[in-house]
Amino acid sequence: MKPATAAKKLGIYLPAAPEEFRDSEISRGQFAELLATPPEWLTQLRAEGPHPRQVVAQKLGVSTSGLARAGAPDVMTSDEIKALLVEMPAWLVEERSVHAAVNNENARIKTERAAKAARK
Repeated sequence: MKPATAAKKLGIYLPAAPEEFRDSEISRGQFAELLATPPEWLTQLRAEGPHPRQVVAQKLGVSTSGLARAGAPDVMTSDEIKALLVEMPAWLVEERSVHAAVNNENARIKTERAAKAARK
């Protein structure tokens, strides 16, 4: 697979990965090995960042769209994320509320569909 695909599946920011990772194709076996026994650089990137937008959104409890609406940076470190969670700016409170409401609505719809399927 391409390095960008592997980075996305690993939840890391590709430009922060070592050059040998960025410049070579990753086989399925190599990818499985990275998951099973992550090297030091991968462990450090996952712990400290910089993190890509999807990981930042997950750690903040918002959607990636919410980050975009707020004008938050595409890439953040773990320390920057922790600082935002301590500060809790108004946009973060609002986006967390919106994200929770959307998740609740999706769960309600899923439950209704399951009940309807069970009745058939």
